[in-house]
Amino acid sequence: MFRLDAGLKVYLHREAVDGRKNINGLATIVEQALGLNPFAAAVFVFSNRRRNRVKLLLWDRTGFWLLMKRLEADRFKWPKDAAVVELTVEQLHWLLEGIDLSAMQMHPERKYRRVG
Repeated sequence: MFRLDAGLKVYLHREAVDGRKNINGLATIVEQALGLNPFAAAVFVFSNRRRNRVKLLLWDRTGFWLLMKRLEADRFKWPKDAAVVELTVEQLHWLLEGIDLSAMQMHPERKYRRVG
């Protein structure tokens, strides 16, 4: 399996999209529906209505990547939060592995100014 750079932002489009959408169609959704820049250092995640296919759109400075994963028997556990959900790269990998993100909780990030 491939691994994405941990520094990338991940935006999940919660609503189902037509599985026939190509790079241009998905980039238009990123601009118009999400209000984001498709050329940003980010991964944009889309799913079909049955939640058995996921498409990832990302720009890598010379062109777009469009990756698709199709499940043969199962369904992806799609978050039911806001219209746009921001994930970490690690959470994206969990989602692609079939893990229900609502059941997973990470420890909160701690920031301290001094020791002791």
